[in-house]
Amino acid sequence: QVQLVESGGGLVQPGGSLRLLCVVSGRMSSEYVMGWFRQAPGKEREFVATSTWNGVTTVYADSVKGRFTISRDNDKNTVYLQMSSLKPEDTAVYYCAARYATNYYDYARLATAYDYWGQGTQVTVSS
Repeated sequence: QVQLVESGGGLVQPGGSLRLLCVVSGRMSSEYVMGWFRQAPGKEREFVATSTWNGVTTVYADSVKGRFTISRDNDKNTVYLQMSSLKPEDTAVYYCAARYATNYYDYARLATAYDYWGQGTQVTVSS
C-alpha cells in the first residue's frame, strides 16, 4: 500500500516562507509523478505544481509561478514544495499526490490523474 505523508505546514506572516515535505512510502518505485494541490475553505481543490519523476520538468500554476518551487529527492522518497513571498490568498490545506510515470516526460495538472493522496497540511498566511 502506498502512503503519502505531508508535513511542514503552519502559520506564517505575509511575505514569509515555508517548506512543505511529502514522504512517499510503500510499494512504489522512484518512477512516479508528483503533484501538489491546495484547497481553501469553500473552494475547489486546485493545482499548484507538478514534477516529472526525475525532477527535470516542473510545471506551476500561474498564481504561484516564481514564488513556489517543487523539488524531489528520490533517494529519500521525498518531494518538497518551497514557498516564498507568501500571500494571504495562499492560505489552504496543501496536499501531495502521486501516480506512476508512464514515461520520462510524464507530469499531470489534473487531480483526477493521481492515484495516491496525502492527508494534507494546513498553511495559514496571516499577520
